[in-house]
Amino acid sequence: MKVLMKGNEVIGEAAIKAGCRYFFGYPITPQSELPEFLAKKMPEVGGVFLQAESEVAAINMVYGAAGTGARVMTSSSSPGISLKQEGISYLTAAELPCVIVNVMRGGPGLGGIQPSQSDYFQATRGGGHGDYQNIVLAPSSVQELADFTMKAFDLADYYHMPVMVLGDGAMGQMMEAVEFKEENLCSSLPEKTWATTGCSGRERNIINTLYLNPDLLEEHNKHLQQKYEQIKNNESRAETYLTQDAEIIITAFGTTARIASSAVDSARAMGIKAGMVRPMTLWPFPSSAIRETLTHCRSILDVEMNAGQMLDDVRLAVEGKAPVYFYGRTGGIVPKASEILEEIKKIGGISYESHLRQA
Repeated sequence: MKVLMKGNEVIGEAAIKAGCRYFFGYPITPQSELPEFLAKKMPEVGGVFLQAESEVAAINMVYGAAGTGARVMTSSSSPGISLKQEGISYLTAAELPCVIVNVMRGGPGLGGIQPSQSDYFQATRGGGHGDYQNIVLAPSSVQELADFTMKAFDLADYYHMPVMVLGDGAMGQMMEAVEFKEENLCSSLPEKTWATTGCSGRERNIINTLYLNPDLLEEHNKHLQQKYEQIKNNESRAETYLTQDAEIIITAFGTTARIASSAVDSARAMGIKAGMVRPMTLWPFPSSAIRETLTHCRSILDVEMNAGQMLDDVRLAVEGKAPVYFYGRTGGIVPKASEILEEIKKIGGISYESHLRQA
C-alpha cells in the first residue's frame, strides 16, 4: 500500500523496517524532520533514539553500537557530516556496518539551508584520512529514499562497511506516494561472528583501527582495497533514459536528474537526440553506463547543483572520446529544465529560432 510521506520521514520509516533499532544524531536543517520522526518512532519498536551533544559524539556512538552487530544509523546535513568524518574513517577502517544519511545543503562553510549537491567530493573521495571508500547511494525520488535506505543496511552488513545515502534538501522536504517493499530485504546475510557481544564459549573479538606495525597496517590496507575492487565489480548502478540513439548525453544524479529528464524530453520534441545517464551509485561510479553510449554520442553535458564535482568522474569514464561540457548552479539554487535545455541547444547547435523555421 502506498502512503503520502515527506522524504525525511520516509528515510526514518525505511530504516525501522530494515531492522535499525539505534539512531544517534544531532539536529540540523534541512534533515531535522528525520531525527524528529525517529525520536517518536524508535521507542514504539523497542529501539533507541539519542540526540547526542554534537555530531562528533553521535558518530562515535554509532561506532559503539555497530561494534555489537546492531543495525544503526545516523543522519545530518553537509557541515554536520564534515564533523563526523574522523568517525567515519574509523568505522571504515574497523569494517563496521552502519548507514549514514546526508541531506545536503548549500556550502561551503555553514552555507545555507537550501538544497545542494556540493558534498559529492566529500562522499565519494573519503572525507576523512587514509585510503578508504564507502558505498554512496544517490536516490532521486521519495520512493528511492525508501528503497535505497533499506538496501543500504543490507550492503553495509554484506560488505562490513558504512554506506551513505546522499540526498538533498529538496528531496528531504518533498512529499510523494511511497511503498515500503520489505520483501526486497536480503534474508541471507553473513552471520556477525566478529561482533563484540561477549566472549563466552569463544575467543574474544577485538575491534581496532590502530596498527603500530607498518607491515600489519599495509596488510589491512591491501585487504580493504581488495574489497573495494569487489564492490566496483558488483555494485555500480545507473539508470539510462533515451540513450539508445542519443547524440547528446546528460549526466545528472539525485534531484537534478529529475529536472534533466524533462529537459531531455523537450530537446527530443525539438528534434535534438538527447538522452540521460543517471548514476544511482556515486561510488562505485557506473563508468560503463556512460562508456556504452560513446558509440553514437557526440557530446556529454554534466549537470549538477554544485561547481562541477561529478565532472571528474564523468571525464574519466569518457576517456577523452567525446567533449564533456558542464552546467551547474550553486548556493542552493536548483537549475530549471529550461536552463538545461538551453545548454543542450547550444551543444546541439540548434537555436529555437532555427527550429521554428524548420517547422
